[in-house]
Amino acid sequence: MEFTGKIIAILPARGGVSKSGNEWKAQEYVIEDHGQYPKRMCFDIFGTDKIESFNIQMGEELTVSFDIDARQWQDRWFNSIRAWKIDRVNATAAAQAPGAPVPPPTPSPVPEFLAGDAKDDLPF
Repeated sequence: MEFTGKIIAILPARGGVSKSGNEWKAQEYVIEDHGQYPKRMCFDIFGTDKIESFNIQMGEELTVSFDIDARQWQDRWFNSIRAWKIDRVNATAAAQAPGAPVPPPTPSPVPEFLAGDAKDDLPF
């Protein structure tokens, strides 16, 4: 699934040590779309390497690819929205040459209809 919008909040990083003794880190972000009635989504990125490689900044326009999962803790269920890919919306616009004119689309050829055409099989 994907969600495109602007980063409006960066929450404090969380971390700890798993039962197996491995250290972990997760970072949560809030993104808001640009609809008439804006929707917000809080998603997380798990792992120091991903947090650093995505390098998300406040106010950035992003498309977030994510998975949704649920887990149970003390008889309650919690949703987890975990990002696995981040695309910067402005990166595609910046890749194009700034100020370069966009050529108009080429017109499609107009079919020629001649009176008495043998292919004319319309009943009127």
